Amino acid sequence: MNFFSGFSLRGEESLFKEYINYSKFSVCGFSLGAVRAFEYVYESRKRVDTLQLFSPAFFQDKDEKFKRLQKIYYQKNQTEYEKEFLKNISYPSDFKMQEYFKKDDINSLEKLLDFNWQIDKLKELQKRGIEIEVYLGSEDKIINTEVAYEFFKTLSTVYFIKKVGHILNGKS
Repeated sequence: MNFFSGFSLRGEESLFKEYINYSKFSVCGFSLGAVRAFEYVYESRKRVDTLQLFSPAFFQDKDEKFKRLQKIYYQKNQTEYEKEFLKNISYPSDFKMQEYFKKDDINSLEKLLDFNWQIDKLKELQKRGIEIEVYLGSEDKIINTEVAYEFFKTLSTVYFIKKVGHILNGKS
C-alpha cells in the first residue's frame, strides 16, 4: 500500500487505519495527498486494484478570488495560516494534529487549490479496472463535501460519513 500525505502533513495515515485497504495493490492519499495518489496511479503502469481518496482536495467549485485570498493569507502569515488550517482539518473533533505537522510551501498550496479533477482521467482509471473509493466527512470545514460528492458519485464508490470532518474524525 502506498500512502500520500496531505498539505503540511506527514505520517497521518494512522488516522485512516479503519478505512485503508492494506493490500500491496492499493494506493491512498489524504487531501492534497489524494491528488498526488491519483496522479501517481494515472501515470503509473504498475498494478493498482484500489485507489482510496480520503477527503480529496476539491476546490474547483471555488472562484479565483477565493484561491487568491488563500494564497495571500498564507504568504502574509504562514504560521497563523498553518495554525488555522490544523484547527479546521480536525474539526469537529478536538484531535491535535501538531504531531503530523510538517512545514510545506506555497507551491503545495497552489497545487491544492488549483488542481482540477478530470472526469476523463477518472474514467480511464475505471477502464483499467481500478476501483476508486472516495471518503468524505459531512462536517468538513476545508472542502464543500456536497459538491465533491456530486462530482465523484458516478465515477467511484463514495462513503459520505456523518458527523466527521476533513480527517474523518468526529467529536471525542
